[in-house]
Amino acid sequence: METIRLTTAQALVRFLANQYSERDGREQRLIPGVWGIFGHGNVAGVGQALLQAATTGEADLPYYLARNEQGMVHASVAYAKMRDRLATFACTASTGPGSTNMITGAALATTNRVPVLLLPSDMFATRAADPVLQQLEDTRGGDVTVNDAFRAVSKYFDRVSRPEQLVPAALAAMRVLTDPVETGAVTLALPQDVQAEAYDWPAEFFRRRVWHVGRPVPEAAAVERAARLLRTARKPLIVAGGGAVYSGAETALRAFAEATGVPVADTHAGKGAVPWDHPYAVGGIGSTGAHAANELARDADVVLGVGTRYSDFTTASHTVFGNPDVAFVNLNVARLDAVKHSAEPLVADARLGIEALAGALTDWEVPEAYRAHTRQLITRNREIENECFAPDRTTGALPAQTQILGALRDVLDDRAVVINAAGSMPGDLQQLWRARDPKAYHVEYAYSCMGYEVAAGVGVKMADPSREVVVLVGDGSYLMMAQEIVTMVSEGLKVVIVLVQNHGFASIGALSDSLGSQRFGTKYRYRDEDSGLLDGDVLPVDLAANASSLGADVLHAVSVEEFRSAMEKAGAATRTTVVHVETDLYGPNPPGHGWWDVPVSEVSALESTRTAYRTYAAHKQAQRPYL
Repeated sequence: METIRLTTAQALVRFLANQYSERDGREQRLIPGVWGIFGHGNVAGVGQALLQAATTGEADLPYYLARNEQGMVHASVAYAKMRDRLATFACTASTGPGSTNMITGAALATTNRVPVLLLPSDMFATRAADPVLQQLEDTRGGDVTVNDAFRAVSKYFDRVSRPEQLVPAALAAMRVLTDPVETGAVTLALPQDVQAEAYDWPAEFFRRRVWHVGRPVPEAAAVERAARLLRTARKPLIVAGGGAVYSGAETALRAFAEATGVPVADTHAGKGAVPWDHPYAVGGIGSTGAHAANELARDADVVLGVGTRYSDFTTASHTVFGNPDVAFVNLNVARLDAVKHSAEPLVADARLGIEALAGALTDWEVPEAYRAHTRQLITRNREIENECFAPDRTTGALPAQTQILGALRDVLDDRAVVINAAGSMPGDLQQLWRARDPKAYHVEYAYSCMGYEVAAGVGVKMADPSREVVVLVGDGSYLMMAQEIVTMVSEGLKVVIVLVQNHGFASIGALSDSLGSQRFGTKYRYRDEDSGLLDGDVLPVDLAANASSLGADVLHAVSVEEFRSAMEKAGAATRTTVVHVETDLYGPNPPGHGWWDVPVSEVSALESTRTAYRTYAAHKQAQRPYL
């Protein structure tokens, strides 16, 4: 057997450079590069291997320098999401805090079911120098390290304590990364001494490997059962989730809706699968859903879920589907999701499943009266949206966030990607954003991680440089993680960042108010000497100056018209540009059409809390399991 003598890190780099994914005959690099920040745990191991690969040409695996370990995982996830989970990056970090900084990113990847390969450095496998710098000494066992924390948030975890263990570990990692059912964060913990240890590797380990990502075919009997249930429906509704986008089911889904007349609601991950102006597109569903989608959901007798995991925001905490006899057909590649809500499961690729259902329902469609009702509700949707965008939306000096979103939509083309994750904007976007392209709406709302947005802008732009990329970020999320602006500048990436500053946590502030907690602790204020609370004057925080200091060009806007003008300038720019605009902390936001279960204190000395609890108890009456 031919062997090649390399260190463990050198072998890993060479292996990763030869991994490919394939679906529908199209091959691409599975791991096109490595993000990293070097420390003593990886600089002489993985770092040396990447340097050697770059200078000798023995492996094509470019290195990208991040500014925060969590940020580089977010960038990798955003890249993978844009590439339909068929490609992602590896992320290397040093021991201790460098590695644990990636745990939040790992949780985000796994929650969103998006692949990313994490390579946290670990303590000495030999334990020759215990305890080393940044080592956790655990009295429960000598083999416990901080990297064990990755186990709970990874779809696959392995610690490579001997060089030869890399072979099965690396192959298992690729298997999980390319499995649409099992994918998420994959973690290979690499002790720093093992990274540098040499071994005679089988040459076959480094051959070009193509991991075929299949399309599970629906079982004929399952299609028949699902079609039989749909035929009983008089008021059916489709809920399109992320699986509809990842599988490329957009064309099939639109054709199915047109042929049958079944309206299509969408989740955050599914928005754009059916264009906003399609005659059967009824908008976002759930807690922050649109009027039309939620009205149809309340009466729906059969719900066809396509690639959705039915989060609490999608079901409005189990209240939006109000028909006591509602039944579900769930088309999903994962059985976990296909059987939710006691559904008739159709375990299959979303595109193939929709096509099979269309073939089984060629002679069936909804009643004409239901089509007419759908059209009426869509008309009302448009009226609500236009009211939110209206120039006289507020009477205060600052524009409403909804007005900014309306102006932004006006100046962007259909291929521009809008990125968001947390705060009040996801709710506004789900109801108001008009997406025609399934990749143009990039809202991370499975983990809803503050700090995702700026880093995600890096990954999205790298995944598709031909698109305009617009990061929508509030001041709360910006303060969590803005460092990757430096990465955008260093890599020459042109990204537009819309920095919306309202001097507080608008989303949680409004939620706090509705739950009787009076916006406590949600505003950026000095501590008042008399009350002892954070309700003094506004803090003199200049986020625009901060963005400029990180290397971005900055434009300012204080009105909707100034914002339009600034966005036009930013669009014409050739480098990363931040458009800073202040909005009203108190909204107004779009009207609510759904509910979210956030428990309120059952007893309280505060009248505001007691009032909120009475409202909460009333909403709980509508909550139920779907059995």
